[in-house]
Amino acid sequence: MKPAPKIFAGAIALASSAAFAQAGETVKIAWIDALTGLTAATGQNQLRGFQFLAERFSRSNPAGVKFEIVSFDNKLSPQETVNALQAAIDQGIRYVAQGTGTGPATAIIDFLNKYNERNPGKEVLFLNYAAVDPDLTNSKCSYWHFRLDADTSMKMEALSTFMKDQPDIKKVYLINQNYAHGHQVAKFAKETLGRKRPDIQIVGEDLTPLAQTRDFAPYIAKIKASGADTVVTGNWSSDLTLLVKAANDGGLAAKFYTYYAGVTGTPTAMGANAAGRVFQVAVMPNGLGGDARKVMDDYKAKFNDDFYTAQIYHAYLLLGNAMAKAKSTVPIKVAAALEGLQLKGLNGEIQMRKADHQLQQTLYIQAWQKTGKAPLDYDVENTGHTFAPIKTFEPYVSSTPTSCQMKRPGG
Repeated sequence: MKPAPKIFAGAIALASSAAFAQAGETVKIAWIDALTGLTAATGQNQLRGFQFLAERFSRSNPAGVKFEIVSFDNKLSPQETVNALQAAIDQGIRYVAQGTGTGPATAIIDFLNKYNERNPGKEVLFLNYAAVDPDLTNSKCSYWHFRLDADTSMKMEALSTFMKDQPDIKKVYLINQNYAHGHQVAKFAKETLGRKRPDIQIVGEDLTPLAQTRDFAPYIAKIKASGADTVVTGNWSSDLTLLVKAANDGGLAAKFYTYYAGVTGTPTAMGANAAGRVFQVAVMPNGLGGDARKVMDDYKAKFNDDFYTAQIYHAYLLLGNAMAKAKSTVPIKVAAALEGLQLKGLNGEIQMRKADHQLQQTLYIQAWQKTGKAPLDYDVENTGHTFAPIKTFEPYVSSTPTSCQMKRPGG
């Protein structure tokens, strides 16, 4: 057999090296969320989480890439978000992460749908780690958008499944933020509880301005007057911290079923008064152990703060594996590799559903209680209390159907 012509052999070598060109490459991710205003503490926690895990995953990931976070403060504004996104693109950044608020998330999706269509070869990919409006993976679904958190309907499916078996729940009050997520929480709470426990009464409902209310005492008075034994809320950051503080100050004895009681500041506001009365649906409870606990312990040792967002970990886990699978860091190729990708995450098996780019994962109901023996010895915000997992829902339980009609590149 004749040896391969030098030009052909060179082409093989070039193709081989190009296939693995991502090894050692630095992948920049634009983190765009609020670092000012009433939600600043939450934003700082999330940014530190992204920076902390960028260092960890840069040391080891299947693609051999390095990750770097470039942060932008969007002030919780959709317009500021678009300005920051354009600035990131001008810097050559092709991955963006955001999670605080549906408005900013929708703005990113709308912008990238147009930008990527007009700029083939320069596409940008959006990793949504906490904006949970179901519409984002239904009517507004996009090939360029991947959601890492469970959406509002998925979390309510799990929460209401747990609540239906609690005989002490008879009268429920709904208080939520006045934007897409808050409206969805109220909607799905009424739908799912009405289906699973039609005897439960909804005795009141309020919607409050997002991150603007400083005194929730009037709302607590209304809840007490309604006779509610249970409060259901999707509030987060200052809107939940101040609500819980007002509940403690006002002597409200009702139980709280929440989405975000573990977010910065709220555990401190709850303190010992809320033990046994506050429940949370989440993707990562404190009692998991393993790598989840190691990440939490290492983060706390470095920042004296709590790591509670498994979605950040999963962002790097999915990206590293998708880039290795695609043998590329090019967003359009990585997007294709992400579709259907199934891995072991911090909370068990996770899978990026191809139909709508909604991550399928295990959800947990947690109860606020005093710390105990390992693995329930994790001390949240140094309060002497922790969130203990009391019910596990495998992905098939909390998964909800999608109406997404995905438009993919090339038809």
